[in-house]
Amino acid sequence: MSSIISLIIKREFFAKVRNKSFIVMTFLSPLLFVGIAVFVGYLSTMKADTKQVAIHDETGLFANEFLSSNKNDAEYKYLDLTAIDIKSLKDSITNESYEGLLYIPKVPNNKELESKIQYISNESPSLSFIENIQDIIAQKLTKENYQKANLDTIAITNAKSKVAISLAKASGEQSVKGLNEIKIAIGGAFGYLIMMFIIIYGNMVMRSVIEEKTNRIVEIIISSVKPFQLMMGKIIGTSLAGLLQFFIWAIIGLSMMLVASYFLGLETCPAPKIPSDAMQTAHQQMTGTAQMYVQELWNLPITTILISFVIYFIGGYFLYSSFYASIGAAVDNETDSQQFLLPIIMPLVLAVYIGFFTVINDPHGTVATVFSMIPLTSPIVMLMRIPFGVPLWQLALSITILFGTFFFVVWFAAKIYRVGILMYGKKPTWKELYKWLKY
Repeated sequence: MSSIISLIIKREFFAKVRNKSFIVMTFLSPLLFVGIAVFVGYLSTMKADTKQVAIHDETGLFANEFLSSNKNDAEYKYLDLTAIDIKSLKDSITNESYEGLLYIPKVPNNKELESKIQYISNESPSLSFIENIQDIIAQKLTKENYQKANLDTIAITNAKSKVAISLAKASGEQSVKGLNEIKIAIGGAFGYLIMMFIIIYGNMVMRSVIEEKTNRIVEIIISSVKPFQLMMGKIIGTSLAGLLQFFIWAIIGLSMMLVASYFLGLETCPAPKIPSDAMQTAHQQMTGTAQMYVQELWNLPITTILISFVIYFIGGYFLYSSFYASIGAAVDNETDSQQFLLPIIMPLVLAVYIGFFTVINDPHGTVATVFSMIPLTSPIVMLMRIPFGVPLWQLALSITILFGTFFFVVWFAAKIYRVGILMYGKKPTWKELYKWLKY
């Protein structure tokens, strides 16, 4: 039996790696990713056209505040056009001479002014833009209110406190802020790789089964091998082709990074000069903080993360590929498979949401722990938990459940595969799939 499966694995592996599209995408994908990254970086450096905003300030209090903000805002430029009639300015907005008009009317008191200011434009402005205008006006009104109440604004400013809490571990070592976000980003990156691998290469397994089924090649194949052996050979062979592709991508990506570092001289840039004692102190603090971040990263269970990634990578892919293979055997084309794919993809999406919204806040809580044990979500959720430190018994239990479920699912999937692989011309339903499980 093992020799037959090994032959099927070799057949599937070489069929994938010799495919022209596989070869092209293996070497072209890294270039596409780099090209997209460079293009996005180029777009981010491009300055947007400056939008002119007219101001009609009948109070005379706020125009200078906005004009002074022009130095810090490259996207919007405020123009004091209080001398121009308000009706003419509104007509200019209609004719799109200006992006918008900020109208500040003359009112008896500041309290009434809070609800009388208008921003007039043809298109709805962004929320951040409106909030920025509100902040400028609110700060100016607050100062005016302080002065009218005979309050010492300087004393009030000096009385304000800025609290900076330092973090420390129970062992006495110092810690850094934002470490949880770094941990979830590391775990999320590995989890995302697993999810993408499952979706991409799981679909590849399904298409391979559908293709052989529609071409009637499978009728010849199963005359020599059992359907279970054929299914396992396809899953393992396709996974090995995918691992080879990922390995090549990693080598190309690392090589391109080293080449870019060499030609751009990223390692040979001179250190910036620190002109003053204050700047020297700030530089030392930043250097010390960076060293603490690096130290915290080295303290992460890196070996456990890498080993667990490989184990969950294999277990998660084998588990989901058995579903994809059974679906491919049950349908005649990819269009008919859509009704069965949603229940497969939903656990992966659920795992990502749980990881980013639950694990980051409570990595050892009930929700995170339970879903790191459920085999359909554990490859992603557990990888997001590992950087926070997971007891060894939980890790062992999760892996055991994952691979145990895989063998259990393969047993059921093989039944669907055995019956569906020779079924033609009929769209299966969930009820019929259930019947096939009883055969």
